[in-house]
Amino acid sequence: MTTPLLSLTWTDHVTGRQGHLVVDRLVRGVSSGGLRMREGCTLEEVSGLARGMTMKEALHYNPEGRYIPLGGAKGGIDCDPQDPRAYGILVRYLRAVRPYIETMWTTGEDLGLTQDIVDRAAAEAGLVSSIQAVYPLLDDEATARRRLADAFAVEVDGIGLDELVGGCGVAESVLVALDRAGVAYEGTRVCVQGLGTMGGATARFLARAGLKIVAVADVKGTVANPAGLDVDALLAARDSYGTVDRTALRPDDLELAGDAWLSVDAEVLVPAAVSYAIDTANQSQITARWIVEAANMPVLPDAEELLGRRGITVLPDVVVNSGTNAWWWWTLFGDIDADADEAFAYTRRSMRALIDQMLTRAEADRTTPRAAAHAIVADRLPVIAERFGWYR
Repeated sequence: MTTPLLSLTWTDHVTGRQGHLVVDRLVRGVSSGGLRMREGCTLEEVSGLARGMTMKEALHYNPEGRYIPLGGAKGGIDCDPQDPRAYGILVRYLRAVRPYIETMWTTGEDLGLTQDIVDRAAAEAGLVSSIQAVYPLLDDEATARRRLADAFAVEVDGIGLDELVGGCGVAESVLVALDRAGVAYEGTRVCVQGLGTMGGATARFLARAGLKIVAVADVKGTVANPAGLDVDALLAARDSYGTVDRTALRPDDLELAGDAWLSVDAEVLVPAAVSYAIDTANQSQITARWIVEAANMPVLPDAEELLGRRGITVLPDVVVNSGTNAWWWWTLFGDIDADADEAFAYTRRSMRALIDQMLTRAEADRTTPRAAAHAIVADRLPVIAERFGWYR
């Protein structure tokens, strides 16, 4: 991997907490990548996420589309988002990195933060928007901004469209893998670790496709039911951090230990919470046939190698969870309108094509899906660089 274009660490003068910003590359002078907040967030973690964003942007390059890929970047703050001081730290961080957001880094919600909190803090920090750096690239800024605002106002069954599109992409990734393996949707068992924005939406779409969600995990532990959980009831009973109110559980739902999600009897395991969740020690507990990375970097490389030896396929985050980022730009640049049906259809079509291409490449090269995804990016980056230029 190349050295990032920009890498910095900020220290909050009030609390001593640190925040990081890494810009991996710039395309047309701009980069894209969310801002996360979690206890223990490191510069190394943010650097890996920024490289992943460069890949996600390149994977969704469509020469016939209006959306032109940006470079990859990421921000991270070392703080528990439930800490009473968290919002103040977020505002001060955004003030410190304001010049970068104004000129080269477009950002938004990620682990530990919601878009409404990012928007409120950005306004308090004196920013026009968390994505204002991309505005000069738009043909009609006013129309584009209105279209994106309208899209964020769309709700489906009381859930914001922005909270659903990413999970729609993850779910489609699962369905493509099942289709290629000739496995029926009906009755296929799924365990989801994390019931926040990405995990909750993934569970919702998979349940509607006929799959059986047999376990979900949050910070309180694992909730399981071999006969299948009531996904809609669990989603309705979760708080803003994805924690389920246990009073909503049915009598036959089981409350298990926090790490029980690893060994649940299921064909599909979806880690949708924190990075580095699956390591060389706990990977031995997993019996699922597929691990589908809805979170960023949930499976450590050495663990993935051991899983592969046991015949367990890991579908990588750089492809699987790329739908949310792409939806922002498809909408802003005008490839789609502020419409849920159009957004879901476009996401499904794009994600299905990407997953299918990745798995076909992996089979042809006799390699892993992750290696295949890297190969596809390696093919596309020179094309993007030649057409639009970048700094790295």
